Amino acid sequence: MTRQALLLSTAAGMLAAGALISGFGARTHRALAATPQADPAAGATAPASLTGPDPADAMSTATPIKHLVVIFQENVSFDHYFATYPNAANPSGEPEFHAVAGTPSINNLVTARLLTNNPNSTNPANGADAAEPFRLDRTQAATADQNHNYTREQQAYNGGKADLFPKYTGKGTPGAVGAFGTRGQVMGYYDGNTVTALWNYAQHFALSDNAYTNTYGPSTPGALEVVSGQANGMRIIATTKKPFTLGSTSYYIKDGAGGFTMISDVDPAYDVCSNPKDQVMMGGRNIGDLLNAGGVTWGGFMGGFDLGSKNANGSTGCKRSTYSSVVRTTVVDYIPHHDWFQYYASTANPTHARPTSLTAIGYSFDHDGRRDPANHEYDLQDFYNAVKAGNFPAVSFIKMPAYQDGHAGYSDPLDEQTGVVTLINFLEQQPDWKNMAIVVTWDDSDGWYDHAFTTPTNPSFNKKADQLDGPGKCGSGTPLPGIEGKPVNGRCGPGTRLPFLVISPWAKVNDVSHTLISQASVIRFIEDNWLKGERLGGGSFDAATGSIVDMFDFSSAGGHTPPLFLDAVTGTEVTKP
Repeated sequence: MTRQALLLSTAAGMLAAGALISGFGARTHRALAATPQADPAAGATAPASLTGPDPADAMSTATPIKHLVVIFQENVSFDHYFATYPNAANPSGEPEFHAVAGTPSINNLVTARLLTNNPNSTNPANGADAAEPFRLDRTQAATADQNHNYTREQQAYNGGKADLFPKYTGKGTPGAVGAFGTRGQVMGYYDGNTVTALWNYAQHFALSDNAYTNTYGPSTPGALEVVSGQANGMRIIATTKKPFTLGSTSYYIKDGAGGFTMISDVDPAYDVCSNPKDQVMMGGRNIGDLLNAGGVTWGGFMGGFDLGSKNANGSTGCKRSTYSSVVRTTVVDYIPHHDWFQYYASTANPTHARPTSLTAIGYSFDHDGRRDPANHEYDLQDFYNAVKAGNFPAVSFIKMPAYQDGHAGYSDPLDEQTGVVTLINFLEQQPDWKNMAIVVTWDDSDGWYDHAFTTPTNPSFNKKADQLDGPGKCGSGTPLPGIEGKPVNGRCGPGTRLPFLVISPWAKVNDVSHTLISQASVIRFIEDNWLKGERLGGGSFDAATGSIVDMFDFSSAGGHTPPLFLDAVTGTEVTKP
């Protein structure tokens, strides 16, 4: 039997307690055995029908929020989308944006006075690629994917001077002219004429200008941080890579305590769509485990996850795809290394098994008390269908189909806007708008320039991977404990700054929060709201991260902000979607 065939044949049985996969040697056998398995008694049981009161509304919560929807996008720095907020250029032919009076000031390139005489333009180490920040218009929505490696991002920040982005993270779009065609493209930013919807949401709801990744690096660590606050405890199932060395493309390092920390992208083990040659699992717990133990309904909803569905172009299975007229290519909808919960045996659905019914979505057990095979992992269309039918999970993590996730290289801000606005318009029309909060944030910065730097509170000293403060150094002090309670390397952070929006009738209006938060702040809000402040433990950043609660007004004066309906193409306000 081939390695791929073995992976596929064992996937269905992976969730059974004590499952052991043979064929990969003793190292893999030990790793999987150490991975937490699903508690067969944990989780809520679905009702027999969808009539009657919403079960999520009846749950005890610390705030008026009964439904949290986390729209988790890809690869955008804060300055890349908000460099000149709230002032847009408004050229002819582009959707206009005009800020309302009293819009607060934010920490961006304008207030930092870095639009000109920028250190990335004046530092000779950037060579011919040195560039000032420059505006990208709607015709430049399709750009190159920048370098967002754990080490290269540290080098770009250069001890906090943030002056080596063209040299270390910049890439250019082939065939283009000027800075757009060189590594100076990394200095480009969009304004309210392209990311119009996001600027309008910031005007009507709450924006953070002090939100960061928990660690430097790309998508998969970011996906893990927003559900577990942890990228330590990686278990190798199959690999073609050795631990990271400077200049390599490895996705892990030795953590200095006998284990591994993930620092780059790699597929989850046993997922039928994963690369069979490089697969890992994670130890420890994620927020899904706590929600199951608390009887709280939840789900992870991924574009392209339903392998039995067929797209309009006839594609199906792991190759379901969508053509984007903006990036002018066909993009596969489902990307395994973006799927947060597939890395944990307790919350994975490796065969992409379908839920038994709409009633079972969000629940661990169907109404007959049988464990639902989907195990909280669903397609994005399942979210729409369930909510329409009156089954709205308390906590929902959303990933758009790849062409709408915002990731440069295969997605773009215009396709992203269409997907995000369509979903938010839908949610704002639901009866549960009154007790809903929508978080829109991103997994990493893609390496795009952002001037803001925060001194690491969790240092790391891997000789090759860590380079922020010189060879083998990222920050100072002692690294925080990892999954086994010992200090570990490979988690230097906070890393890069991201956009972070809260859209809710309870959100502060046209407000900017300056509280330092991170991806793990999403976990903290869930824990504080539904789980009486329980923490994941095992080195998770949920215990130390900042709270997003100051983006809300939970006083008697709050809860009255009306929905904001936007045009999904232009991002401008409309009366009805």
